[in-house]
Amino acid sequence: MLNIALFGPPGAGKGTQSEFIINEYNLCYISTGDLLRKEIAEKTKLGQEAESIIAAGQLAPDEIIVQLIEKTIVTNPYTNGFLFDGFPRTYMQAYILEGLMIQHNSSLNCLINLNVNQDLTVQRLLERGKSSGRPDDNKKVITKRLEEYNEKTHPVLQFYREKGILKDVDGSQTIENVTGQIKDILKEELKNSLYNVVLFGYPGSGRGSHGEALAEKFGLEYIATGPMLSQEITKGTEIGKSIEEHYNSGELVPDEVVVTLIEKRIEESTGNVQGYIFKGFPRTLVQSYMLDGMLKKHGSKISQIMEIKVPTLELINRLDKRRDTDKKKPYDSNTQKIIKRLQDHKDTTVPVFKKYKSLYGSVAIDGFGTHDQVFERISKEIENGMSS
Repeated sequence: MLNIALFGPPGAGKGTQSEFIINEYNLCYISTGDLLRKEIAEKTKLGQEAESIIAAGQLAPDEIIVQLIEKTIVTNPYTNGFLFDGFPRTYMQAYILEGLMIQHNSSLNCLINLNVNQDLTVQRLLERGKSSGRPDDNKKVITKRLEEYNEKTHPVLQFYREKGILKDVDGSQTIENVTGQIKDILKEELKNSLYNVVLFGYPGSGRGSHGEALAEKFGLEYIATGPMLSQEITKGTEIGKSIEEHYNSGELVPDEVVVTLIEKRIEESTGNVQGYIFKGFPRTLVQSYMLDGMLKKHGSKISQIMEIKVPTLELINRLDKRRDTDKKKPYDSNTQKIIKRLQDHKDTTVPVFKKYKSLYGSVAIDGFGTHDQVFERISKEIENGMSS
């Protein structure tokens, strides 16, 4: 998730750069002014409260502003991140934003400050005033606004400078050059974000072998529930004994056991990997909500959904051959069981894939061919996703 605050004095070009950022990185735009106007127009309870305060010549209090921002965050759970414009304006609001981000298991990646000297700012605003018709675009009002901006925002900039996430940009350059500087900053920020892939495909599509190889190539942690459960049995842990009991009785391993193991793996690897590649989880819609919750807890989310597509007859052929190898699964023992396993996947896991596809989109990979050929296809898609 990419969360950015954009700063700059009036006339610095925040509007132009905001438009670029939200379109380029598919972020949710949070402008306190826009939010207030929307609530007032819709005559909501918050809007009516804000309108009466503004009508009295006062600024909308932080209590209202933070509720509007939190409402936007809550109603956009699957966004790639947020761009804050006009917030925080004060030192106190900087603390508010910190607390708000923590409450939603996230954080501000950086504050981008568009530096423009006062003479150029005045010149730009006066030029804008010739066509805007805005009564506040005159030298006296402009000078007053700049004085107020500098007085209130200097402590905010210092707050984020001390946190080490203040990024200064020379806003006096051309629009293209300013955009280029911002792209360079966000490219570095994205490198620090986890890249999480969920690999879908029917049994026999090659998810396991490709998942392991992809994890090694791209510095991802490979999380496959089957091997994790087997490892616990081999170690003879208490969880392993519980898993074995379920296996012996023909029952599915409870979600709480699977989730505990996955969360433990994520906790142990955080900070040492570029992201995660999930195979075999989530299998159900319930598990999909669990995965979303686990990733959000760590300030992350799903980055890419991939489906390895292989014709049904080829799947049956592969699974039939696998029964004579050390990779055989219990359902490989005969064709009837293989067909039942494929049908179970269709009934239970395909709806999960469809859900994620509607939320994030997906990449279809032709899984027919040699291992190297398919691996190359998947690798190219991950490379494209990481660089975008």
